[in-house]
Amino acid sequence: MVSPDAIRTVIGVIGNATALVLFLSPVPTFIQIWKKKTVEQYSAVPYLATLLNCMMWVLYGLPLVHPHSMLVITINGTGMLIELTYVALFLTFSVGAARRRVLLLLVAEVAFVAAVGALVLSLAHTHDRRSMVVGILCVLFGTGMYAAPLSVMKMVIQTKSVEYMPLFLSVASLVNGICWTAYALIKFDLYITVSLLKFHTQ
Repeated sequence: MVSPDAIRTVIGVIGNATALVLFLSPVPTFIQIWKKKTVEQYSAVPYLATLLNCMMWVLYGLPLVHPHSMLVITINGTGMLIELTYVALFLTFSVGAARRRVLLLLVAEVAFVAAVGALVLSLAHTHDRRSMVVGILCVLFGTGMYAAPLSVMKMVIQTKSVEYMPLFLSVASLVNGICWTAYALIKFDLYITVSLLKFHTQ
């Protein structure tokens, strides 16, 4: 008989694969930005929100915080590198106040995650407490990541065009959310579950 841990691992691997598709889904958009040498009306908010979310989940998955979370670390570490690439392209092809805003938000995110990591490791002395603090923050910022694409809804309504809100990104988010919800429920992980349930209610 297949053990719940084995099933969870398989679903986690599938979740990693769908999450990778999710992270890579904006590639056509950035190819267009690269060719045109401008970010046009695209917003950096979804990519900055996803970057912050990935950094927080990497922190959550560290052995010193929440042991036995290698699948959480691998996909979010990969996502972090991918999102950093996207943000770097935004910095390259945006100008003036828009570029400064993206840079300030990037610096603030990195400083925040570093501060949280330092405080949690120095002040919380058990895995349960560290997991609780970082997990609650992951839920909050995970909600921000899944809600971030809504930042372009005003533009979609105004222009009556979905050009700046790619359908593939939305579909990839849905499939990814379903996989990780199953992963979290098999061997119950409160923080992954709550974060994804918030996503499904968006």
